[in-house]
Amino acid sequence: MTAPGVARWVGLAGAVLLTVAGWLGGALPRATTAPSPADEPWTVALWLVGTGLLVGAWWALRRGAPATRWAYRTAGLWALPLLAAPPLGSRDVYSYACQGWAYAHGVDPYAVGVAGAGCPWVDAVAPIWRDTPAPYGPVFVLLAALAVTVGGGLVGAIVAFRLLAVAGVLLTAACLVGLARAAGVPTRRAAWLALASPLVGVHLIAGAHNDAVMLGLLTLGLLVLVRRPGRPGPLLLAGALLGLAVTVKATAVVVLPFAALAAVHGRHTVRALLRDGGWLAGGALGAVAVASLLSGLGLGWVGGLTRSGDSEQWTSPPTAVGFVVDYAGGLVGREPGAVPVVRAAALLLLAVLVAALWWRAWSGLRRADGVGQRVARPDAARPRAALLGAGLALAATVALAPVFHPWYATWPLALLAVAATRTTWFVGPCAAAAFLALPDGTNLARFSKAPGALAMTALAAGLAVWGLLRLRRTRPAPPD
Repeated sequence: MTAPGVARWVGLAGAVLLTVAGWLGGALPRATTAPSPADEPWTVALWLVGTGLLVGAWWALRRGAPATRWAYRTAGLWALPLLAAPPLGSRDVYSYACQGWAYAHGVDPYAVGVAGAGCPWVDAVAPIWRDTPAPYGPVFVLLAALAVTVGGGLVGAIVAFRLLAVAGVLLTAACLVGLARAAGVPTRRAAWLALASPLVGVHLIAGAHNDAVMLGLLTLGLLVLVRRPGRPGPLLLAGALLGLAVTVKATAVVVLPFAALAAVHGRHTVRALLRDGGWLAGGALGAVAVASLLSGLGLGWVGGLTRSGDSEQWTSPPTAVGFVVDYAGGLVGREPGAVPVVRAAALLLLAVLVAALWWRAWSGLRRADGVGQRVARPDAARPRAALLGAGLALAATVALAPVFHPWYATWPLALLAVAATRTTWFVGPCAAAAFLALPDGTNLARFSKAPGALAMTALAAGLAVWGLLRLRRTRPAPPD
């Protein structure tokens, strides 16, 4: 059997083991407890072995599957057993169900938590999220209410949420080839990285996370842009799709500045950017406004975003740095309470980084406009600059956000898979993230708070120094 053939069946074995572990100790619809990995050692062993097999098979072909169709088929094969699993790696889907139930029963999910709303399934929700308002946009609240109504009960709602997630993954899969071709990236590699990732099967499909819906809308909007730049109708449509992605999860907003670059047809002048970017912005703002009005909730969903950082884990670099500062303060008898301060500073840094990434992409496109045939593939260089910038902005968002969950890594993964030339630097962290959560949603970071915070802080400091040195060596010349 060839190496790809071995990888295919090894990955399938891993997916089966994960499904078995899920039924033994997954996020089943029952009252939550506070377990430790020692409580169910066989379940944990099955989970870790299954994850190792799936990650190893994915990693083995990180430079590309034998063929694009082969990548699609293998990713689908791995997803089959996970479709039959209970919710894996998180209990968020129960929060979705309760938020949908609250809205369907006339309660504003942005005003009260699911416990205060009287949701009958609140015992299945993770305790930390029972009293927090919904942090998702109005489109997802409407979809959640639809899932609960169609499902008729908790199990039926979970099935509906999983179908929504599968639809989001399929929509992303349908857009990958077009985006990869537009950016001049091998489609067999892009499809493999974006679809066969264990994070997609375990967290987006089995975990039924709404990130799948966001990514589907995001990739479709970007595909419309790269195929029909400079045309008002397609630009309005693309903007509306990107706006809908924002009204599922607000983090999609960092893609919009780079989408404006992809919207420009012809030379990248300020006038062209304002003209074509204006159509795009109009579509996005219109979608957000219509969704907010149709839901009857207005912009109340913006306030819910402030509570998404209630969880504190060292897997978020800013939170880890805050922990280390607090530990250092404790050694001298002080409690500085650094976590909120470092998190706020990280968000400011994120704004600066996104602006710098945008300027870098804009400058590169202006230079490409000027040198013409010096670009190896000018047709691919233009959309690739925008897609790569968007992927890097999402990666920065994941790294600097107040909280990190493994499925967050799928945001940059989907775009970097179709735009990046080198892959190990983002495939490696995605592979590591697959090991962070147990099948019932327990985060392994809970059991390694101090050493994890120290290790993450050291890693963040090292990467920051490396990035600054690299930026100084490769700083682009200003545009003409």
